[in-house]
Amino acid sequence: MDIYNKISELYDKKREIELGGGDARIDKQHERGKLTARERIDLLLDEGTFVELNPFIEHRCTDFGLKDMKAPGEGVVTGYGKIHGRPVYLFAQDFTVFGGALGEMHAQKIANVMDLAAKNGTPFIGLNDSGGARIQEGVVSLDGYGHIFYRNSIYSGVIPQISVIMGPCAGGAVYSPAITDFVFMVKETSQMFITGPKVIETVTGEKITSEDLGGAKVHSTKSGNAHFMADNEEEVLEEVRRLLSYLPQNNKEKPVSKACGRENDYCPDLADSVPFDSTKPYDVRNVVEQVVDPHSFMEVHAQFARNIVVGFARIKGEVVGLVCNQPKVMAGGLDIDSSDKASRFIRFCDSFNIPLITFEDVTGFFPGIKQEHGGIIRHGAKILYSYSEATVPKITVILRKAFGGAYVALNSKSIGADLVYAWPNAEIAVMGPQGAANIIFAKEIEQSGNPEETRAAKIEEYRTKFANPYVAASMGMVDDVIDPRETRIKLIQALEMLKTKQEDRPWKKHGNIPL
Repeated sequence: MDIYNKISELYDKKREIELGGGDARIDKQHERGKLTARERIDLLLDEGTFVELNPFIEHRCTDFGLKDMKAPGEGVVTGYGKIHGRPVYLFAQDFTVFGGALGEMHAQKIANVMDLAAKNGTPFIGLNDSGGARIQEGVVSLDGYGHIFYRNSIYSGVIPQISVIMGPCAGGAVYSPAITDFVFMVKETSQMFITGPKVIETVTGEKITSEDLGGAKVHSTKSGNAHFMADNEEEVLEEVRRLLSYLPQNNKEKPVSKACGRENDYCPDLADSVPFDSTKPYDVRNVVEQVVDPHSFMEVHAQFARNIVVGFARIKGEVVGLVCNQPKVMAGGLDIDSSDKASRFIRFCDSFNIPLITFEDVTGFFPGIKQEHGGIIRHGAKILYSYSEATVPKITVILRKAFGGAYVALNSKSIGADLVYAWPNAEIAVMGPQGAANIIFAKEIEQSGNPEETRAAKIEEYRTKFANPYVAASMGMVDDVIDPRETRIKLIQALEMLKTKQEDRPWKKHGNIPL
């Protein structure tokens, strides 16, 4: 036997590993409307850039019949490649091998590649498709999850971490995606849950399908566990590629600038996009689309807590994070879910050097017994904490209303905003003119010969004296009152001015955000 025989043997072994569970199981995967691990990698990465790591790792378990069972690639493909010409590290669980179940060596492969991603300062992507822990291996499977969770946690805020759920993700497996920065799901074929439908029925008697319990729609609209939802696997992987175009490689870098694609920064239609009557709803995304570079807005958590809109965009080619009240839903008021949604997004942007722009039109924190008992105080405090903690450039534009504690929470000057602009129709006050007048002038209105006429006069008096941007501007709480049509121009100037911003904070191990 010579070296060429050994080389042939090497390629035979690699072909066997690349086949995973074999043709029959690959066909079953396709019948479910799912791609294989390697097909997914090929779609996600730039063509011809994937380099596989640890393909020959095998399990060491000899119990419960595993001694004679082969697991090519150990049920997971790991390695690195490029997206948009920039390196990324990743794993893709192979459902054709042991149903992608995680065992000791499976977990070791993932942990190894996570460590490489952190050492090299590159994003890490997990393509999840697994039946859960490999029960035959016992507690070492659970230990394997622990090694992954630990790395998810300590690398959080160091490198971007993205999870793509492309099949089942159950039990302890769900906690890794939950710690990562963004979770993508596919309609009909991906599910996440702690306990499956059968266990729930046994314990509680409740009957539910896997899709209704933990499908993409549920997590995108109700639980908020998923940030993005797509119709199929090809679409979801393309969306992952798009998201990465907004992100830096790590926390020591800034996002990559791109060509603007827009010549005129004046926005002639912007003044008509927001109704002058502060009680009328509108879609804040119409404002966003006019201000940012063409087709650059990528909304995050679009179907969850729709009373606030967050996402990435570019302004003159520079990446920004946007946090916007949505007056067409709950009048843009803040509740428990929207507080969590905004806070998480703010902290991500701050971790990865992405400037924050807030478009504010808020009536306040949403009232009600359910909200109070659900912990709106604690959840609302997360927004205050997140904005106060952030050291990236922070700019606020008050489009219309800014009332009460919500005004303070949404990046006011008092909690660290670098610049606050207001449109001339903005109302900035402790509460809305109608509510304020009813309290301040209650006796006067009651004793009036014409209470309704007096109430209307007092509402207008309060609006004139307090609910306008000039009072706040005279006290330095608003830096400038601007022509709405010049909003983009002002933001471009502000971002340029704040490009070299540095802000030191007292040393601490970490703060104690009200979780």
